[in-house]
Amino acid sequence: MQLSVIILNYNVQSFLQLCLDSVFRSLKGINAEVIVVDNNSSDDSCQMVKTNFPATILIENKNNVGFAKANNQAVSVAKGEYICILNPDTVVPETIFVNTLQKAQLLPNLGILGVQLIDGRGQFLPESKRNLPTPLVSICKISGQRFQYLAPYYANHINANSEGNVAVFVGAFMLLKRKVFLEAKGFDERYFMYGEDIDLSYSIEKLGYRNYYYGSEKIIHFKGESTLKNAVYRKRFYGAMKLFYQKHFASSLLVNTTIYVGIKLAALLKKSEVKQLGVKFNYAKVLSSNHHLIQTIQRKTNVFTKLTTVNEVYGNIKLKAQTLCYLDMSQLSYNQAILLIASNSSSKYGFRFVFSNGKIALGSDTSTGRGQVISL
Repeated sequence: MQLSVIILNYNVQSFLQLCLDSVFRSLKGINAEVIVVDNNSSDDSCQMVKTNFPATILIENKNNVGFAKANNQAVSVAKGEYICILNPDTVVPETIFVNTLQKAQLLPNLGILGVQLIDGRGQFLPESKRNLPTPLVSICKISGQRFQYLAPYYANHINANSEGNVAVFVGAFMLLKRKVFLEAKGFDERYFMYGEDIDLSYSIEKLGYRNYYYGSEKIIHFKGESTLKNAVYRKRFYGAMKLFYQKHFASSLLVNTTIYVGIKLAALLKKSEVKQLGVKFNYAKVLSSNHHLIQTIQRKTNVFTKLTTVNEVYGNIKLKAQTLCYLDMSQLSYNQAILLIASNSSSKYGFRFVFSNGKIALGSDTSTGRGQVISL
């Protein structure tokens, strides 16, 4: 078994279904297994996996054991030489694992391989590549964007589409050898949420491995499904950073106090930030040759709807402002869909993946809030 893809799920059934559809397409011709760990979801996630993806190894936890413990559970039964930690609110192209595995085998002393993350509108997510969060870096991070230039949290020295060594990757996508994961003792289960990926990235580098950013490969991370930036987030982030410093640095009362003050400052600054507004869509475009689907979407959206056949070159499609574009995944590849979204990156457009035999349309117009799931 060459590759084990590990996905942790909690109450994001439709996003998980889309993720798994893209993953299984991408594993054709690869010796691989898919492991889903469900942390006691209250929706029908587990039944959906059993019905639609019976080849999946499903671990059903009876309570929410957190990100670290659940992923460690999966690794303990994984058979792959390589493992890929993947979030359920991601979409991957068909070529992702072929290309990243080939790249990984060419890199000597590789720790974690990370890729470029884009949101549901194709905009680059800076957490794709991050610097080591020293106390100063973390203080600037939680205190708001206006302070981050002092000690950048993100690895801005590497272009989004380039590649090179980067200290820290987000847990949305991590490709690495299973033996490296085990040598680093896996995710530290003292972290319940937030900080586990930072800790693992740094622990692996401390062992002498080099983490590597591979920016030419893109995946979609809807992000808002798994991370809401609110007071609970800030409290957990503070707890995670405190644990991180206690483990890896000489933690002190001064450091802890400074981080705590930063959290309070961040809360005050958040109150003055303008809330991200959604875009009103005046047009709908359906990339499909299915006229029944177009008529269904037209009834649902009640806006002008236009058919675009699947024979067009997707990187060259130009959308009219305030257009919501529906992607018929029974006729498109995920490579085509991600290329279209990345090539039309703008807050003026929206995208919805239509899947499950045309029954569901799913997407997200913001990286800070929940996405949209529409029954067709």
